[in-house]
Amino acid sequence: MHQLTLAEIAQGLAAKQFSATELTQNLLARINQLDPQLNSFITVTEELALAQAKAADVRRAAGENAPLLGAPIGHKDLFCTQDVLTSCASKILTGFKAPYNATVVEKLAAAGTVTLGKLNMDEFAMGSANESSHYGPVKNPWDLTRVPGGSSGGSAAAVAARLLPAATGTDTGGSIRQPAALTNLTGIKPTYGRVSRWGMIAYASSLDQGGPLARNAEDCALLLHAMAGFDERDSTSVDQPIDDYLAALSQPLAGLRIGLPKEYFGAGLDSRIADAVLAVVEELKKLGATVKEISLPNMQHAIPAYYVIAPAEASSNLSRFDGVRFGYRCEDPKDLQDLYKRSRGEGFGAEVKRRIMVGTYALSAGYYDAYYIKAQQIRRLIKNDFVAAFKDVDVILGPTTPNPAWKLGEKASDPVSAYLEDIYTITANLAGIPGLSMPAGFVDGLPVGVQLLGNYFQEGRLLNVAHQYQQVSNWHTRAPAGF
Repeated sequence: MHQLTLAEIAQGLAAKQFSATELTQNLLARINQLDPQLNSFITVTEELALAQAKAADVRRAAGENAPLLGAPIGHKDLFCTQDVLTSCASKILTGFKAPYNATVVEKLAAAGTVTLGKLNMDEFAMGSANESSHYGPVKNPWDLTRVPGGSSGGSAAAVAARLLPAATGTDTGGSIRQPAALTNLTGIKPTYGRVSRWGMIAYASSLDQGGPLARNAEDCALLLHAMAGFDERDSTSVDQPIDDYLAALSQPLAGLRIGLPKEYFGAGLDSRIADAVLAVVEELKKLGATVKEISLPNMQHAIPAYYVIAPAEASSNLSRFDGVRFGYRCEDPKDLQDLYKRSRGEGFGAEVKRRIMVGTYALSAGYYDAYYIKAQQIRRLIKNDFVAAFKDVDVILGPTTPNPAWKLGEKASDPVSAYLEDIYTITANLAGIPGLSMPAGFVDGLPVGVQLLGNYFQEGRLLNVAHQYQQVSNWHTRAPAGF
């Protein structure tokens, strides 16, 4: 049963080939057996999962047949989950059990999903390797000596290893798409505001966006349809009708206009990944698409702009973690100032401290105009590049990452080299447009991905292109040995 996709699970449950309880028990046993190799879970919610599975079986017995009813998933551990540890993979949230469900958790529970647990991540979603977690690094099931990508690395590793069929993630600068590429999954970051951020613990509020990771575009469409929609509790949520993502999958690609940015194929890109990307382009041309070269001239400024804006917002957002109201508190503080300093100093990890310091500096008097305002101006230029490009093309295609997964610890002493792995994904967050990564082949036995970027609220188009490609390719069906 662990080999089944979400769509296949829906068919199996509808045909009464197995029950949600049987499926849940099967996957919980796999998690117990195999996850110690991966460290993809922070919390396994066995009791909750079995209760939800039993409830799903009762609803199906009563005649309900919703596609996600009884489908097992996991949540990245920054989605608040009522009465379950929500840690953001940080010591500073030790013991914090959310008193409510995030909107994403609430929506998926209403759709009938079964929550198997909370998944490991980079601490407060800050990282590209899932090595900064207080609970230890996550390992890539394709090669246990390598990273799975980040920050949604636990979600990606668990789905790739067939511990569950799909999971939620969040994407601030590529944190769904990059781990999807490094573990042979499909992952989509929706348009900013398409999925509610209420109850999703913030890293950078103007960049964060929730989305699904799964094995194929069809499963992502199923999950995204349940996750998306307006939420009056989220002031950044957009009140716009949700497209029928499943119906969009079957649309032919005849006449699709694909743009290939020349900036994507310069220095820094592994030539074998470039070859894989161009091979995907050839397949899409056979399906009726046309291709033209385009330019995104301000892409070169994306990394420095992002690493001013995101840390600045993180500095503000993380100021609430003070050791007073919840989470970790230092022992025997001398006074209030000592409580703040030591609780934060002992509770946050090195990468989080680094970004708080950078962000605080960028927002400080005398530097705000020189750094933060300038970065926001660059952000506008990057958005304008996309607005201009989408007048001529329907989707933009390129590599998701410049390299395959690297060795655990390889970039630990050089954080900037890890930041550069996000060069192709960050621009979508700065502009707020949707982006999707899909499997595109292997380099030295390690998965690589192709990224599709679309115009605002064109998630259906991206899922359509990915699904049509997955009808003529089988990269997405391959699983890591031993899992």
